[in-house]
Amino acid sequence: MRFGCGSVVIYGIIIFMMEKDYRRWTPLKETLNNADEPRLFFHEREIWYCHLGENIGFEQDGQDDLFLQPVVIIRKFNNEILWGVPLTRRKKDLPFYFAFFIHSETGAQDEEQSTAILSQMRLIDAKRLRRMIGYISEKDITILKKKLKALLP
Repeated sequence: MRFGCGSVVIYGIIIFMMEKDYRRWTPLKETLNNADEPRLFFHEREIWYCHLGENIGFEQDGQDDLFLQPVVIIRKFNNEILWGVPLTRRKKDLPFYFAFFIHSETGAQDEEQSTAILSQMRLIDAKRLRRMIGYISEKDITILKKKLKALLP
């Protein structure tokens, strides 16, 4: 059942969805894809701002004019592609979320926790990476990977 533009009822709860602006995202997506610049060098455990773009339905979107969202790198397959998990500042205590503190290159820890949205893990081309912002600790990445494996049927 729908209630006006951009809303939907799921299990008796009205959920309002933001209108998507694909016209703003498409030119940036084309620019990223067609760029001749070499891909940035990245490693597992790093956290990067990533051009996630404007996506469909409840898939995690990037924010601001560059459609950026922080992503923790779970697995590096080669210099071109990786598995990444988008992050949010919203705290959720559910099996498909994992809260942790981001560490800087100097080892300093953020004062506010970030939350990995485990259900949103996706394959990402390194062309989408913008800027590294920190790391997830060895201990936390181990826990995060165990939680990801627990989501598999």
